[in-house]
Amino acid sequence: MGLGSFPIDLILFGMIALFLVLRLRSVLGRRTGFERPAEPAVAPPGSPVIEGRAEPVPEVPAPRRTLPDPASPAGQALAAMRGIDHGFDPISFLEGAERAFRLIVTAYAAGDRATLAGLLGRETVQAFEAAIATREAAGEVQQSEIRAILETAITEATLASTRAAITVRIVSDQIAFTRDAKGAVVQGTEAVTEIIDLWTFERDLASADPAWRLVAVGQS
Repeated sequence: MGLGSFPIDLILFGMIALFLVLRLRSVLGRRTGFERPAEPAVAPPGSPVIEGRAEPVPEVPAPRRTLPDPASPAGQALAAMRGIDHGFDPISFLEGAERAFRLIVTAYAAGDRATLAGLLGRETVQAFEAAIATREAAGEVQQSEIRAILETAITEATLASTRAAITVRIVSDQIAFTRDAKGAVVQGTEAVTEIIDLWTFERDLASADPAWRLVAVGQS
């Protein structure tokens, strides 16, 4: 097969799939809760390139991260989790939850079922896939952009035997809306809006699988 007839699209799709897999592993592949991303050797994707050099992207302030009172039921549950998994750290968990939040919101808007399957619990995957299928059948397009994550806080934490559940309150500035088949906005707004989400992640601390998966989504 000559180069001119080689399916270049397959190479591009393969590279995109590999990138998503690596991002997924970086978010959910470490026992401290979620793995910290490595410091980039080059400018991050999306950096504007001028005359062959990447211009730095302006730094976004880190979200304010809040943990429950150590004496509260949630604080005691977090301490018990660390007693089972000595590498568990609540702040590192919040950092990873923020990265997972960005990945999941982006993947849902794009209808990226493969990425969602690795980040969500079984029932949550089914709910997300049903919503995507309904959207696609109606010819609608979801557009979501997280402008900033302003705050994350652990609001609840429970431990049943070795199964841990942590609910995170996520405050973000987003542009999120849905267009119908004719291009009209039928849900959401094109304006930047502050959105407060409550996401619950679960993990079996005794499992060799270090991944925390999203099992419930709500809004405050």
